[in-house]
Amino acid sequence: MIDKAEALVRDNPFLEFRLDYLPKPALAFPKIKRFFDLHHGTVIVATCRRAASGGRFRGSIASQLDILAKAGAAGCQLVDVELQTANKCQPEHLQKLRARSALILSFHDFHATRKLEETLEKMLAYPADFYKIVSTATTLSDNVAMIKFLAHEGDRHSLVSMCMGEQGIISRVLALRAGSVFTFAASSAAEATAPGQVTAQELRNVYRIEQVDAATRVYGVVGDPIAHSLSPTIMNAGFRRENVNAVFLALHAKALKDLLTCVREIPIHGISVTMPYKETILPYLDNTDAHSAKIGACNTVVRAQDGKLYGFNTDAAGVIRPLERRLSTLEGARILVLGAGGAARAAVFGLKERGSEVYILNRSAAPAKKLAHQARARIMKRPDLRKMAFDVIINATPVGMGNTRDTPLQEKDINARYVFDMVYDPAETRLLKLAKERGAQVIPGIEMFVHQAARQFEIWTGKPAPWDEMLRVVLLELQERARSATSK
Repeated sequence: MIDKAEALVRDNPFLEFRLDYLPKPALAFPKIKRFFDLHHGTVIVATCRRAASGGRFRGSIASQLDILAKAGAAGCQLVDVELQTANKCQPEHLQKLRARSALILSFHDFHATRKLEETLEKMLAYPADFYKIVSTATTLSDNVAMIKFLAHEGDRHSLVSMCMGEQGIISRVLALRAGSVFTFAASSAAEATAPGQVTAQELRNVYRIEQVDAATRVYGVVGDPIAHSLSPTIMNAGFRRENVNAVFLALHAKALKDLLTCVREIPIHGISVTMPYKETILPYLDNTDAHSAKIGACNTVVRAQDGKLYGFNTDAAGVIRPLERRLSTLEGARILVLGAGGAARAAVFGLKERGSEVYILNRSAAPAKKLAHQARARIMKRPDLRKMAFDVIINATPVGMGNTRDTPLQEKDINARYVFDMVYDPAETRLLKLAKERGAQVIPGIEMFVHQAARQFEIWTGKPAPWDEMLRVVLLELQERARSATSK
């Protein structure tokens, strides 16, 4: 524990020692005292949470209070005692602790966000320096309840509050500006001490929590699931590069109604929409651009000052921009699109607008025929592939995602100058490897992801997107994920 504190203290001079994680907490105090002697000005919270309150300490309440008292004597300026312990000990025991260290009285609800004001009322029966109320977000709207609670009570009491769980990321980032005195983060992803806890590095570098203030605009990527989205990395990097006072969050929305409540109440100024909401969100928008109407899907929403929601589709830009960087013109270019789903529709309509000669190949004939009719494109049958040469083949299906074996085309079927795979995980798919073997130039899917994100950035901010920086950080993130996956 002390070794980890030594590694962190220069960048994080405010730390929590979870003494309940130690098999023999009392043996730590000489080392804690030496740590303080070496690091004057460091602020330490000592916590020894009992198993009955969600911690790991299995001793008695008397033993717990004794450990916290010794932690205070060793130099810890704050000690954390749960409400459950306070309810079962004498008031003078808490006052004795408080005589040496600041007292945090805490309560954790590991199941829901409920009765926040009622819980605080119970806690106020015990004099403390800070009242910590942490709940669990089971919906995005639970963050709204927590933020409103902080805004209402934060001026009257020294509160430390946020929501746990994957859906609690909004409160973890916005709690400070709402009135929480401080917040919590993990030293590393593997050492989180609460569900949904992000690392200190993420809070600082990705979410720039120390710059979040009342004027900070909130954006997010919405989907189900959403945990592995690269959007927060790429968008927050763009905001940082262009000095935009904004933060971008991953929002796990299990229902559209829940999401729309957050958009109105937080408020959220813009969202990037992923599956499964690209089509179902359309009826809730006040207006959409021509791309969204044609494609029948929206991936970008802007919340205007009057609260109205406007939808856009930037997936087409994610296809067009990489091609325009390579082809002298798209007019008359012969392009084969694999698939007939949402991504394929964006590609087909975008290319047709620029005068390309578009062919569609799909596993099921009916969706391909419908898309070809709507976009005035042509149908391609697999047996005819080897008779045709294309300027570009675009894979707009998920085939190949997450592995290097599956491929939508075999090597003998590839006859094109460029092969563009929308799949970006893995970075080099089986299709791209086969294309190289056939002598074609390849366009990795990460380019589409970055270009469509860059267009979203421009819609939200009115500024040119820092495309190079956005590409750089997302490639670094993919490399880090690959390293982590290999080491497991």
